[in-house]
Amino acid sequence: MVDTTTHTVQGTLFDFAVAVRFSPHHFTFDYGDGSTTTTDTGGRSWTSTGDPQFTPTPTSHAYSDRGEYPASVTVFYSPEVNFGDGIWRPVAGYIAAASSAQSIRIYEAHTALVAHTCDEDPTGPGC
Repeated sequence: MVDTTTHTVQGTLFDFAVAVRFSPHHFTFDYGDGSTTTTDTGGRSWTSTGDPQFTPTPTSHAYSDRGEYPASVTVFYSPEVNFGDGIWRPVAGYIAAASSAQSIRIYEAHTALVAHTCDEDPTGPGC
């Protein structure tokens, strides 16, 4: 889950006051195993969605092999500019802000509180 907000930067351009607002537009999650996912939100916790734990989400990922993976996320901000007249004008393109990679170690996959995985028993609990 990525927690980010809109940022506004005040400045001067050619002796005129200017403000630039950067709003989160989309997120690219890099799971470190060659897989990525792009979403329009930074994800939410199971508690905030009211879903049971281990419910698949748009940002969840299953690793197929044990190992250590450098996971990261890049937030793409959509810029707008205001020249002091109260009107925000969109600027084409995005500003990317990448996180540093966090090492995730996958030891072994096990089912949680059930006898079989959903692949083994698609009608099982939680499937």
